[in-house]
Amino acid sequence: MGRILDRYILRQVVASWLGVTSVLLIILLTNQVARVLDRAAEFQYPRGVVLELIGLSAVQNVAVLLPVGLLLGVVLAFGRLYHDSEMAAAFACGVGPSRVYGPMLALTAAVTALLAWLTLVVAPAASARAFELRNEAVRAGQFAALLPGKFRSFGGGGTVVYAEAAAPNGELERVFVKRNRGNRYEIAVARRARHEISPDGSLHTMTLYDGERYEGVPGSAQFRIVRFAENVIPVRLPEAETGPASLESRPTLELLRATSLKERAELHWRIALPVMAVALTLLAVPLSRLRPRQGRYSRVWVAVVIYFIYVSLASAAKVWIERGTLPEALGLWWVHAVVAALAAIVILWPGWIARLRHRDVG
Repeated sequence: MGRILDRYILRQVVASWLGVTSVLLIILLTNQVARVLDRAAEFQYPRGVVLELIGLSAVQNVAVLLPVGLLLGVVLAFGRLYHDSEMAAAFACGVGPSRVYGPMLALTAAVTALLAWLTLVVAPAASARAFELRNEAVRAGQFAALLPGKFRSFGGGGTVVYAEAAAPNGELERVFVKRNRGNRYEIAVARRARHEISPDGSLHTMTLYDGERYEGVPGSAQFRIVRFAENVIPVRLPEAETGPASLESRPTLELLRATSLKERAELHWRIALPVMAVALTLLAVPLSRLRPRQGRYSRVWVAVVIYFIYVSLASAAKVWIERGTLPEALGLWWVHAVVAALAAIVILWPGWIARLRHRDVG
């Protein structure tokens, strides 16, 4: 019977954990996709780069979501088991509360190993690859020529260019250029134009021929109209990201040999995520215990509050290590110790209350 119960509990928890983690990942990816698309539109990323950046973002985020997904998955699964009196039936058959931890420890060991691999190996590599892709895409976009029939934005959307057609000699025909200078707009239309790119790709020059330029503030009647035979419009692009990649991109082995406080704080943060999975699972099992007539979701809000306090303390401790306020040797272990002590209190509390009641009766 024990193995059947273990498999049943494990199946319920895994299903809830995967469902919660998937929903959280979709919500987070929705925000990430919007940011990637906004950056892609600004720097003219190729389509393949956009898809790869979204995938790398998912890899980086899943490591952060696994602990909270496991916490909520355990609370939801056991909440249903307690609410439907399945746990009461198991206890009536002689199954002790400690028996429940068997399948949970097996699941926690697997999730902790997966998290350690993701946070220590995969996530830094994904962050480095994303940094490299963004730089390559920006460089490629700087040297891309204007294509007729498509709008092209430069400088974060401050300048927009459109050409209806292109002549055999490479000149653009029936060109539209919009520039934003603070609250003033400059709109130029020309019969033809020539597009030139500097050797380093940072300066694009549009030379317009036979056209008109409209200057003014939207909503105001004061506009100036200038007719020109030739008008040169230089557009300087923002520089690509240069210098070393962020700390999130540094390999873990490199952080192990590092001496600066920021690098050591990043190392402690990476180690903290797998430890969080263990501490939260130990806390989630007794936390999900329901009293009669309690709703199956009544402990979810408590789990969410505990998780946010846990992550906030860990984030604050990381900043304190970076600033030298907290000894680096102490790391984030004191935060895990606080949560582990809370889990011990929640686990032992029913036994203490029972012994006190028996003592009062005696």
